[in-house]
Amino acid sequence: MTSSFWQDKKVFVTGGAGFIGSHLVEMLVAQGSVVTVPIRSEDSNIDFLAGIKDKIHIVIVDLMNFDNVVSATKNQDIVMNLAAKVGGIEYNIKNPASIFRDNVQIFLNVIEACRLNNVERLLVTSSACVYPRFCTIPTPEEEGFKDMPEPTNDGYGFAKRVEEFLGQKYAKQYGMKIAIARPYNAFGPRDNFNPESSHVIPALIKKVLDAPDGSTVEVWGNGKQSRAFLYVEDFARGLMEITEKYAVADVLNIGTNKETTIEDLVNLIVKLSNKQVKIHFDATKPTGQPRRNCDNRKAKEKIAFEANISLSDGLKRTIDWYIQNK
Repeated sequence: MTSSFWQDKKVFVTGGAGFIGSHLVEMLVAQGSVVTVPIRSEDSNIDFLAGIKDKIHIVIVDLMNFDNVVSATKNQDIVMNLAAKVGGIEYNIKNPASIFRDNVQIFLNVIEACRLNNVERLLVTSSACVYPRFCTIPTPEEEGFKDMPEPTNDGYGFAKRVEEFLGQKYAKQYGMKIAIARPYNAFGPRDNFNPESSHVIPALIKKVLDAPDGSTVEVWGNGKQSRAFLYVEDFARGLMEITEKYAVADVLNIGTNKETTIEDLVNLIVKLSNKQVKIHFDATKPTGQPRRNCDNRKAKEKIAFEANISLSDGLKRTIDWYIQNK
């Protein structure tokens, strides 16, 4: 990142009070940007922004309301769309329609508002969930629209495909500068630890740390499914770098190619947390996509992006945060 690019830029970050968004907002503030974060209501939780709330603008905006979004994004230089509705496997299986509807509606409002307000550039935050279940490993960007998205996450996967498609078509028709990031599984401090909607790492950390020593922790699937996990600070930095260097409506994977099985992951969490628990894998429960690993060659070539934080270091930071905040 170059601080001169971000210095004094007016940046509107949807989802800026959330897990990934709050880390991004902190980085933008450190680079000298003038940041605005929309929240749903006065009762919205902005605890993650507590350390910088005096350095940013917080505005009440209903992202599902088009007129609200148009008004809120006037005079902004950059809009970074991180607002998303998604959860873990169980939540995604139960709510595919509302996940698709809400994500697409928010994005439609945001991209059209950016066009009307002549926003300098827009970041489309997609997801590796666009990929099909049986994709090439590591997965290149070219397979993002191949076959159907992973069935246990199809509502979100299809929503993100729509966002990517519209980003490319708005750039083509209206000449907008649009960056399209396709990040992999994020984790880190401030993640969602609600067992009804959390992703795999916070769910496993909560299960392991909350379990009494000597007890057995149940994990969905056979443990052989794999993921390439991306620490939240690397995730946020990747979003900034693609927005700055590659706003050409061409998708880039943002991730690491270090693939880890869920079995190895949970054993590492047990080791790092010094817990004396046994792990039972329930193969009768859904496992999600069998393998997920990032082909990051294009991101290295186009924006020189590589992840800096290892899985072990990131897990230790996340476990420490959970202990301090649970």
